[in-house]
Order: sequence, then C-alpha cells, then structure tokens
Amino acid sequence: MAGVWRWMLAVLALMCVCLWSYTEAVGGAVRRPRPQRRPRKKPKVEPIDVTPPAENIDMERMTGRWYLLNTASKCSFLMNHGTKVEATVMTLTAADQQLSVSTKTRHNHQCWEILQVYHLSTPGKMTLKGTRPELNTEIVIGDTDYDNYAVMYYHKQGKITMKLYGRSVDDLSEPVLTKFEQLAEKQNFGLAYHFPFPTYSHCGDVDQDHVINCVPTC
Repeated sequence: MAGVWRWMLAVLALMCVCLWSYTEAVGGAVRRPRPQRRPRKKPKVEPIDVTPPAENIDMERMTGRWYLLNTASKCSFLMNHGTKVEATVMTLTAADQQLSVSTKTRHNHQCWEILQVYHLSTPGKMTLKGTRPELNTEIVIGDTDYDNYAVMYYHKQGKITMKLYGRSVDDLSEPVLTKFEQLAEKQNFGLAYHFPFPTYSHCGDVDQDHVINCVPTC
C-alpha cells in the first residue's frame, strides 16, 4: 500500500513540474483575451449636401418675417433646455448675394436681437461664416411655399438641425406638420427630438444695448 502512495505522489510531483515549466516558458499564467465590444454604429444621417433645396427658390419671396414654430435637433442645448425655449422671430432681408438675418428672442426675461449675414452660394443654399472655415454653418431651404411655411436645414461640423418657420403664429395645417415630421425622420429625428416653440409673447422693439452679432450654437 505504501508503494502505491509513493507512486501517486511521484506522479503528482511530475505533473506540477511540467505545468511550472510550461508557464515559465510562455511568461506566466495563460490568460484568455477579454472579448472586445463592437463599437456602436453611428446612426446614418443623410448629409445635407444631398438634401436639395426646393426647386427654383426665389430668395426675394423668402424675405420678410418668419416665426420659428418647431425645431428637430440633437443639439445638447436643446436636449437640456428644450422645454424652456422662448418665442423667436426671424426677419430676412436680401442684398447683393447676401441675406441679412435679424433674430429676436428673449434671454433672462429681456429681448435680444441677433444680427447675422448668410452668404448665398446658389438659390436656396447659404453659408453663415464662423471664425474658421470648419466652423461655418451651411444652410439649405429644403421646402417652402413662401406664404405659409419654410423648412430650413442648418449643418455644422457634421450635425444637422432642422427648423420649421411660419409666416404667422397660427397653427399650421396638419399636412405641413406631417411633412416636417417626415423630413425630420429622414435625418433620424424622431418625435423625441422635436422642440416646439411658443407662438405668443414675441419681442418687438429691442434696445440698442441688446443688439449683438454672434453665431448660434444650434
């Protein structure tokens, strides 16, 4: 019986020596590589370059006052403050391949006017220049009937914001709202990314101290 135990101990010792030699040869214990997570696929967004402007855009007919009624965007500011947006009105004035843009809205309970210049490239396509070329905002008039509504795309640094404007603050027809939702869906903007704007309490005259030139974040 003692001989059998000695034989078993010898076999165990030999196995330990073989295992120790193997791990030394490969530099230690063998570890299985951790499985790598596949990177999430970014949602496919239709580039604004292939979002054609409405046919035969007449920039003169686009001039005048427009009320911002709805915005579709994944802009971080709207995602965090979309329920606190203020009534906004935009006035367009055309002159020499440029479009002067006046936007009036409230901030901290005061009315402000933001002045900008859109540079026309082709009818329906414009550029709002940033401090550097890569910060430019490309703007496309995607759809409009001039008298009631206009859908505009704002493209900056790979991100798109869509805005629905109306000539009045009255509720738009259901077909127009449905069209805006369908166009937004093509840019992967579901209803969770829609931010309606107030249709009341718009700013009128603004003190000169509250007139600024700047580029919006969204």
